[in-house]
Amino acid sequence: MEDQQLFTIAIYTENHVGLLNQLSIIFTRRCLNIESVSASASAIEGVHKIHLTCFSDRRSLEKAIQQIERRIDVIKAFLYTDEEVVHQEVALYKVSTQKLLEEKNLEEIIRRHNARILDITPDYTILEKTGHSDETESLFQELKSYDLTQFVRSGRISITKSPIELVDAYLSSQEERRKRLTHDD
Repeated sequence: MEDQQLFTIAIYTENHVGLLNQLSIIFTRRCLNIESVSASASAIEGVHKIHLTCFSDRRSLEKAIQQIERRIDVIKAFLYTDEEVVHQEVALYKVSTQKLLEEKNLEEIIRRHNARILDITPDYTILEKTGHSDETESLFQELKSYDLTQFVRSGRISITKSPIELVDAYLSSQEERRKRLTHDD
């Protein structure tokens, strides 16, 4: 059995209702747990990009991607290791403003973690940290003793290190194929 590692799956898709449910079913049937999910518009007009992360072996996820690409709304899916992408996530933390003012150590923690202050009220202060999951988790662990009242972390977003956008290359090849087929008729 191959070694398990964290993979990022980038899925380019049309934005239709129910696709995320279909993707979830594919992973559930293969007993694969999705670690994080994020979705947004991509650089291509009308195309959305879904990022999923999953601990598994390459072979299992390649099989899952084959199933994902059979969905009619899916344009193309790609499987990446951490070495093949630049990735980040965003975390938000709500701490007591009173604690922030009283505890000088808290300011040093915020600076050391390169966190930003987004909002300050008399009752609470909201902090933002962008980074890898171990970095956002590290700040979370340190803030727990300072009246941390809320914490939320986004799913991973990523951009490939490839000099070309792979989905663009795929779409270009499909367009060339369509032209050849149309020309042959």
